[in-house]
Amino acid sequence: MSSHWLKPYMPRSLYARAALILVLPVVVLLLVVGIAFLQKHLEDVTDQMTRAASREVTLITTIMEGAKTQQQALAMVRPDLLALEMKARFLDPTEDPTIGRLRWYDFIAPQVESELRSRFPDLAAVALPSSHEARLYLNTHLGVLELTFDRRRLSPVAPHQLIVTMLFFAIIMTTISFLYMRNQLRPITRLADAAQAFGRGRIEPYSPSGAIEVRAAGNAFLDMRSRIERQMEQRTLMLSGVSHDLRTPLTRLKLGLSMLPEDEAAPLQQDVTEMQSLLDAFLDFTRGAAEGPAEEVRPDKFLRQIVDDAKRAGHQAELIEVEGQGTAMLRPMAVRRAVENLIGNAVRYGSRAELSLFLNAKSMRIRVEDDGPGIPADQRTEAVKPFTRLDPARNQNLGSGVGLGLAIVADIARAHGGTLRLAKSERLGGLCADIIIGR
Repeated sequence: MSSHWLKPYMPRSLYARAALILVLPVVVLLLVVGIAFLQKHLEDVTDQMTRAASREVTLITTIMEGAKTQQQALAMVRPDLLALEMKARFLDPTEDPTIGRLRWYDFIAPQVESELRSRFPDLAAVALPSSHEARLYLNTHLGVLELTFDRRRLSPVAPHQLIVTMLFFAIIMTTISFLYMRNQLRPITRLADAAQAFGRGRIEPYSPSGAIEVRAAGNAFLDMRSRIERQMEQRTLMLSGVSHDLRTPLTRLKLGLSMLPEDEAAPLQQDVTEMQSLLDAFLDFTRGAAEGPAEEVRPDKFLRQIVDDAKRAGHQAELIEVEGQGTAMLRPMAVRRAVENLIGNAVRYGSRAELSLFLNAKSMRIRVEDDGPGIPADQRTEAVKPFTRLDPARNQNLGSGVGLGLAIVADIARAHGGTLRLAKSERLGGLCADIIIGR
């Protein structure tokens, strides 16, 4: 429960999560090593070196205390300056100390200046213009004294080089790791794409590759896909045979009934017609979305054609709203059957059907609304199950049915990787059926 707040900020893709797992330890390691090095090692070494250089500066200023002129003071300390490798001079009264700018990457300079000021109350200024030169300006009884010596006596040379080197090799190694990780994750991404496409009714070429575990998963997916394809093919062949075998005796029955007197044949003719409609419903449900390959379809034109066909069949249907443009991969015959089933239900239990289409970058929604009695909320889950007849909600006296209309629609939507949602129509007061399919 405590980690739920972090989920919205975490990456969702496998590649992004793997990248985070790879980069985060490197960044943490750099920060820990950098902070530990700067605070523990560099600060201690700088403090020791600055203290040693301060003693040498104190020696020079102490010797100068007995001098009465600047020339005498410089002459007194000349041997010591040679031994200590320093240079000294007094500034003219009109001359100001030359400080210059600190280098942006010289993060040790503030510590050096702070250490020197704590040890020399008379320090006027400190100049650290480069990594090889340091200048101290001291207020003495003879004027402002400028001492120049090697900067390397105050702090380590170029301490930033360690950080730069660490960052440089960290970037190189991270780049190599990213390239290797991408090659390892690519087979997983290809497997996910193939599985997603198959779930939406499309067959994409796929061959297992990558690590042993990924290859095993890929081979298992191919075996599963082959078994499903074989089952679908066998089911289609079986349906073709059943359809032929059952329609033939029904045709003979119709032919025989046509030779009987009309008053005797009418009830039997009605039974045969009902048997024919039940057979068609069973075949439509069993066929599902297996009819035809997936194609790239313009949903707006596709729906307008279905609505026009429904109008020619005498149904009161209308496409009232289209939002968004683009194409979608659909099995046209299956989706047509689903939409026609919804239109048929709408005009059967109501007086008209109103359709709308909504497209965005990720999904497509086909909505069919009617002004009929609708379906109660507690029965909508049962309504999409096969052979379910909701007599209290939908007047069955209006026509025969076996409870497969919504089940066929739901099966076709699932075959496209989508779903069927039922709700109350806010516009017409009847049933609102949404077919939602991913693009």
